[in-house]
Amino acid sequence: MNNLSELLVDRRQTCGDRPFGLVGDHEPFRDAFDRAARLATLLGDLAVQPGQRVAVIGTNSRSYLAIWMALQLAGVETALLNPTYPPELLAEMVSDLEPDAITWIGTEPQPSVGPQLRHLDASRASDGEITAGGAVHAAPPQSGPLPGLARQPSDTAGYMHTSGTTGTPKFCAQTHEYFLRLGRFIADSMSFSERDVVFAPLPLFHINPLGYGVIGGLVGRAGVLSSQRFSASRFWSEVRAEGVTALVLHGPPVEILKRTGTPADAAGHSVRITFFADAEFLDQFAVPLGVSAYGSTEAGGLSHLWLWRRGEVADLPEGMSRYGGRARHEVVWRVDDDGEIYVRALRPNVLFDGYRRRGELIRPFDADGWFATGDLGRVDEQGNLVFIERRAESIRVKGEFVPIGYVENVFAKVGGIDDLAIWRQAGELGDDEVVLFVTGEAIDVDAIRAVRDELPPFMRPSLLVRLKLMPRDDGVGKVRRRELDDAERLESWVLA
Repeated sequence: MNNLSELLVDRRQTCGDRPFGLVGDHEPFRDAFDRAARLATLLGDLAVQPGQRVAVIGTNSRSYLAIWMALQLAGVETALLNPTYPPELLAEMVSDLEPDAITWIGTEPQPSVGPQLRHLDASRASDGEITAGGAVHAAPPQSGPLPGLARQPSDTAGYMHTSGTTGTPKFCAQTHEYFLRLGRFIADSMSFSERDVVFAPLPLFHINPLGYGVIGGLVGRAGVLSSQRFSASRFWSEVRAEGVTALVLHGPPVEILKRTGTPADAAGHSVRITFFADAEFLDQFAVPLGVSAYGSTEAGGLSHLWLWRRGEVADLPEGMSRYGGRARHEVVWRVDDDGEIYVRALRPNVLFDGYRRRGELIRPFDADGWFATGDLGRVDEQGNLVFIERRAESIRVKGEFVPIGYVENVFAKVGGIDDLAIWRQAGELGDDEVVLFVTGEAIDVDAIRAVRDELPPFMRPSLLVRLKLMPRDDGVGKVRRRELDDAERLESWVLA
């Protein structure tokens, strides 16, 4: 196969009866495909042309899946953005991306985000409708060949953005072959087949649910389900009701399920394998197989993977879920003297293509093709990879990476603050909590609380700490965040 459209067309023909959509709200894949093909024709009528770039800002729904498929069938580069980001951050990201249009799904369109661009509302795409220019347009019958079938393996299929821990989130360019090879790797590693139903309940602008769940599931000819939002209270009942056999999760949902669930809650499920292994999870919920892995959007989605069986003990101080294991057959890797992980592809279109910024594709590879991941790791006694931590200064709350630069800029506007930085402290369920460190003699705590309340929940600091001196690098002035916990504290306030 050369592109994602060929994958979608083939799956309509070979396993079109498999369920596709959301838990409790799905249909046979052939019906979802046929609607997406009609929507692809409608996109052409609305002047969305092959090779153009469209930003998609929306929440999980059948309409989200429908418009993602339609854009691929239309041959359009599809950038997926986090809808919970504030409008001003989205506007900055869209300015970097330079798309031809913005599509909104299930979230109120923001005129300040790309005001010069065409805005489409695809919230009713699952009904075959798109709103443009205030008018509702119904998808006509599909006519002519699908433009997406002409895309080449090395053409860009889409963009996913980074967490933005050191500035504005960067868009990672991903080719059609990138997704197809990632899907094959996941489908083979997790042994997906037409007998499986894959459940990926996380936001679809992340690589886990879309790359591993949707595309991996389609490559494996499995049924594919997502959900509007992750719900621990409904999780196991949904899994049982839909006959789910494979889960695609990540760290925070695993921790939440372990803490809030009991073996009785999961009794009677059909899950045979879970992505993101945790020995306690496998044992508590009687799941036979689990997968641990290492990777990133840049590093091919996943560059390493390891399979665990229920009852196995991981004798690792970092824990089972940090075990990257062996590399993909298409990837080589090394850990340098400073402990940083490097990866290199053995063929084109395995790793991402580069970062798109202001009309330019920035390729962060050295002369030999190595990509410095910014992550720390070590090599175990068997020669396999153990991931230790992100070398980049990252904060993750409720599964979302906090854009450090943006949050700091928001609080920098509060009067009375001389210097500031945000960092993390350990929270519940293995999650981080945001801490705001400031210096200054006249800290207006009420003003800080007011600014905090305007931020999305996962960006809000839970603690405010006034320091005597902000630890900064003498050379470039960068905050030495790992020294913040030990810096001299003058006073603190609980903000949560």
